[in-house]
Amino acid sequence: MTEKVDPIKIHKDANALMENGKYAEARDLFTKAAELYYKNQNYFGSAEMNYKAGECSTQLKEYQTAVELFTKSADISLAKGFERYGISALENIKENQKALGNTHEVEELTKKIDDLNKKQQEPEESNFSVFS
Repeated sequence: MTEKVDPIKIHKDANALMENGKYAEARDLFTKAAELYYKNQNYFGSAEMNYKAGECSTQLKEYQTAVELFTKSADISLAKGFERYGISALENIKENQKALGNTHEVEELTKKIDDLNKKQQEPEESNFSVFS
């Protein structure tokens, strides 16, 4: 009999490791939890775990890895309608790209973030009418 892997326990263990400054171990657990959440169709949980793994990588000054993890978080978030979370992940990608000295990527991300922020401020069109 195989033991069921509990993504919530992994998530909690990763948080504890992160709080204690054990960023490499926390990153690895957050990544594992992200995969499990995604497989179980908990997309927000997956986006959150990739985000936290990215934060750990940033703390470790592993900027390229952080970019990859925050990108996963942003991709899931934006695809599933979690715009504000996605924008936050993009902001972190931008900061890590700055640390890597990638000015072109920083400029592109700045434009993308500005566009997403403007889009969020636009009122949504509705076809709903109380008279129809």
